[in-house]
Amino acid sequence: MAAKKNVIIVAGGSGKRMQSHLPKQFLPLAGKPVLMRTIQVFYQTLHKKAFQLLLVLPEDQAEKWIELCHQHQFNIPHKIIKGGPQRFYSVKNALDMIKDESLVAIHDGVRPVVSKALINRCFDMAERTGNAVPVVDVSESMRKIEKPHSIIVKRSEYVLVQTPQVFHSKLIKSAYQTDFDEKFTDDASVLETYGESINLVEGSRENIKITLPSDLRYAEWLISEM
Repeated sequence: MAAKKNVIIVAGGSGKRMQSHLPKQFLPLAGKPVLMRTIQVFYQTLHKKAFQLLLVLPEDQAEKWIELCHQHQFNIPHKIIKGGPQRFYSVKNALDMIKDESLVAIHDGVRPVVSKALINRCFDMAERTGNAVPVVDVSESMRKIEKPHSIIVKRSEYVLVQTPQVFHSKLIKSAYQTDFDEKFTDDASVLETYGESINLVEGSRENIKITLPSDLRYAEWLISEM
């Protein structure tokens, strides 16, 4: 297995639920756009190793991103990849740019508080087993909607899925040759449909996905406590 690592950062969100005219990945977080903080963690974790960083953006957001990079003097090396109409196609576009055998991490651009330990944990597991998907336990009671009623379910039988999800490039590239399906909510679901078992690793409750204004405030606090 080649030692090279590829990191795909997928950033295709809007600012609708954030009540902002700016896409959420561009919103300021402790003085820098969210997306810059996400990229920075991966660079700090992997910069001493052979790795490539691919940033997937909607075509109409690329110019704004370049402007923000100049404004913040952000010079971490990365390649901008054109996004697709769904996340599936965005990831596929980035995977098509990876030619050498490697480990590939795929991460949500709006998870800026991912830790170095979690990144390394996922890469280590994937190198041994072919894939690694971080998860956290469900801490609240759950109910399943069965209209017009709902039923209790065992929360111990469920986990919450996070990113980065890491894969051997040959496996994930082959899996993404399939046709798009609405059930593909993440990259692990694509690989599982291809016939591979998914290996779970311990995630982190701090590895939040920024969706609402309260998430941004929580991320600010987490960064202040680091």
